[in-house]
Amino acid sequence: MDPIVIIKKYFDEGSMAYKNLIRHSELVRDNAIFIAEKLNKTGKYNVDTQFSMEAAMIHDIGIVFCDAKNLGCFGDKPYILHGVLGRELMEKEGYPKHALVCERHVGMGFTVEEIEKQNLPLPKRDMLPVSIEEKIISFSDKFYTKIPELLEKKIPIEDVRVQIAKYGADNLKRFEEMERLFL
Repeated sequence: MDPIVIIKKYFDEGSMAYKNLIRHSELVRDNAIFIAEKLNKTGKYNVDTQFSMEAAMIHDIGIVFCDAKNLGCFGDKPYILHGVLGRELMEKEGYPKHALVCERHVGMGFTVEEIEKQNLPLPKRDMLPVSIEEKIISFSDKFYTKIPELLEKKIPIEDVRVQIAKYGADNLKRFEEMERLFL
């Protein structure tokens, strides 16, 4: 699977959205591969690095449908839906495993209870990262923004924790569990 070919089907190659998405995804990919290789060296994990590279590059494809003008996206859907929309798109493209990464990377994932309690405009189903690859990409994503002027700056872990805590204590707990595993 070539993620760039798929991205080019939905994004104008010269657009701000395309450029930001590609660079953000490259940074997430590089961080994810660093973690994957580190875990594989321990012998406790067998992270699929090829899948991780592909999924990291495609995880945010759903932003194309979102109203995120600061990112160059002019869709009509709320940004929080980009994971669900990415899942639908990737399932349509024939990549169900990649689709799950799209859906499950938002926040640190959500349970049905969290969706209901926070009144989030998401389908009422668990959307937690399950596979080690999903967890690595979800975790890696939190250190990089798609905001053009901040794109190249890695977000300090303390700031990531503050951002994650906005999604609730359970999200922060999941992040901290992954932090202990990955760092």
